[in-house]
Amino acid sequence: MNIIDIIGPVMIGPSSSHTAGAVRLGLLAAGILGAPPVKAQIDLHGSFAHTYRGHGTDVALLAGLMGWLPDDARIPQARKYAAEAGLEYNFAKVNLGDLTHPNTARFTLTAKDGKSCEVIGSSIGGGQVKVSAIDGAEVELDGKLPALLVSHTDKPGVIALVSSTLASASVNIATMRVFRKNKGGLATMVLECDQKVQPAIVQLLAALPPIDTVRFVDSVL
Repeated sequence: MNIIDIIGPVMIGPSSSHTAGAVRLGLLAAGILGAPPVKAQIDLHGSFAHTYRGHGTDVALLAGLMGWLPDDARIPQARKYAAEAGLEYNFAKVNLGDLTHPNTARFTLTAKDGKSCEVIGSSIGGGQVKVSAIDGAEVELDGKLPALLVSHTDKPGVIALVSSTLASASVNIATMRVFRKNKGGLATMVLECDQKVQPAIVQLLAALPPIDTVRFVDSVL
């Protein structure tokens, strides 16, 4: 642990979990979409659902979706700025199950070009966050490092192909995790990297035969 883990991040309050963490969840969700959202359905679970107005979770989530950081002084006015920016949004209370972290949001986002995604993530304390699902696929992403999300056919050699392609481009992999539902079906590779991955490399990976989609998501810390 470091000092930030203990006292929390520099932020607009009142709560690191309900505000700073919520901002970072919004940032990660928009990063996964890959473009500024123009529509956002935001479903709130547990403590988020019960206290989101009083703790500023609603404005914090909107701030993150607009690309703001947790210490941005505009966060209390995020609803006004979202309206001015043409971001259509709606909040709803949902129950995502007893095993779901109490500070959880489900984003259904749409970009101007029609691209969309669904992201489920939680604020786990001290401003730290974890995304647990993208478009129904299990993942684990905390936003501490730049990351590649690679959806691919689950078969031998794919991991070696992706890692060797990144090595040839001088991209160092810090961590790698692979998630799948069924053997031989679609799997998701989460690769955290020591540097940003340039668009040309993302396109190179996306062109590989076993790859379905590739997303680059920058860090939010």
